[in-house]
Amino acid sequence: MIVDLSAPVETGMPVYPGDPEVVLTPALTAAADGVNVLALHLGSQSGTHVDAPYHLDDALPTLDDLPLERFVGPAAVADARGLAPRSPVPPEAVAPHLAPGVILLIATGWSAHWGTDHYLAHPWLAPETAELIVAAGVRTVGVDALSVDPTPAADLPAHRTLCGAHAVIAENLRDLETLLDAQAAGRAIEASLLPIRLRGADGAPVRAVARIGPRQCSR
Repeated sequence: MIVDLSAPVETGMPVYPGDPEVVLTPALTAAADGVNVLALHLGSQSGTHVDAPYHLDDALPTLDDLPLERFVGPAAVADARGLAPRSPVPPEAVAPHLAPGVILLIATGWSAHWGTDHYLAHPWLAPETAELIVAAGVRTVGVDALSVDPTPAADLPAHRTLCGAHAVIAENLRDLETLLDAQAAGRAIEASLLPIRLRGADGAPVRAVARIGPRQCSR
């Protein structure tokens, strides 16, 4: 079973405050030109996307400096639903799911607010939570929210901790609840967060998906 974790890219979609607006317009049409081709205007952080460490610091790796293993692999889903608006995700919410090499997906439930002003009031990673994730050897973190830090933010401590460890951050995921149910049923999950290959980029949109495998056997 394949689960789509991505928001559709469309004109007027939500973006981080100050980022380029997303506009899709016909560049060519089948009626007039024999083919349909879209012209795209969007930022590297539009929609469901990944941040490369370079997003925070010119001295850190760009998107194409990172190994592909950062974007594909076994996933674990932390249940951080039920938090109050603009509240931190505590370390204990993620601690049971940390292991080197795992793709950590954090379900806040905030994708339900996509397209509304309330989407900006999302939970965010407490600094100590980001530090615990890095200390555990996790180098890929995804959230179903606009950012791993508050929006707006005077500083970006979770970004700085994760990017400083050369981790990948995926934001604006959706449907993580389906993965939580699969995980609770003992089924293996593999995530793919492969981005568009933009040269020297700070990040890029992704078609994020997860494969839910058969129930894992226990001895």
